[in-house]
Amino acid sequence: MKSAGVIRNADAFILWHYLHHRRSLKAGEYLFEKSARTIDVHQRLAHGDVYFHTVVIPEGYNMFEIAQAIQAAGLGSSQAFLKAVTADTSMISDIAPDAKSLEGYLFPNTYEFTRMQSMDDMVAAMVKQFRVVAREIGLIPDTKNTDAKNTNAQPGDSANDDARKNDVQQTVILASIVEKETAAAEERPLVASVYRNRMAEHEALQADPSVIYAELLQGSYSGALHHADMQFGSAYNTYTHPGLPPGPIGNPGKTSLQAAMHPAETDYFYFVSNGNGHHRFAHSLEEHNRNVAAYRKKIAGR
Repeated sequence: MKSAGVIRNADAFILWHYLHHRRSLKAGEYLFEKSARTIDVHQRLAHGDVYFHTVVIPEGYNMFEIAQAIQAAGLGSSQAFLKAVTADTSMISDIAPDAKSLEGYLFPNTYEFTRMQSMDDMVAAMVKQFRVVAREIGLIPDTKNTDAKNTNAQPGDSANDDARKNDVQQTVILASIVEKETAAAEERPLVASVYRNRMAEHEALQADPSVIYAELLQGSYSGALHHADMQFGSAYNTYTHPGLPPGPIGNPGKTSLQAAMHPAETDYFYFVSNGNGHHRFAHSLEEHNRNVAAYRKKIAGR
């Protein structure tokens, strides 16, 4: 601290500490923007007034993007974060027993972390926030209320519990796709309805973000999708595999989770960008093709 210019006299600081030895100093990272009195510096270290790094996780970020945000905040390497979210899924096993990683359950938010926290601590904070929001919107039950209601549980309840877990997983997967497809909150129930309608008819979802994620998992994404990519060999490719992918493709926010839980009642099967941050929805392929042509014409005229 003396060499960094935080305190003027190291001996004075040590003497003050010995005179107040009943107050231990807390390990951690501290930020001092200018030199301060020995008493004030000692008080901050004794109180553990450590420096917090702000990490902003936008809605829809996948684990690779979150890993980069963690690294950019100076909290560790992206590789260490990815290892933490893929090595152990036990913290969500009660709601997503089939999960292969924590993708989808790292809730988007603004977090304050310290260097003294491990990667597991940071990951746990994100999963904890997911649980808070999921309980708030009714995606997962409030454990306290559930325990009170289940005092007279009957045989067969395990089947209902398995169905609930499966519903949670499917909701999060669908919400992650909806999140990637539109930034307009009011459109998310409509987008969710398109995919629900397609699943009901056993049609491929044909969601471009799922192809991108498939390539990200294999480290082959070039930064843009091409027609040939639609045949990419992966269970996450919703062009070649009907139904939902095996896991979330990002981490959805609250409104996308709600949209996946409560899709709009529509007969839409298609949507395409209108070029202004929103989408045009269509009932038939013919109508969709007209919307696509209108979009291409608008883009070409810019």
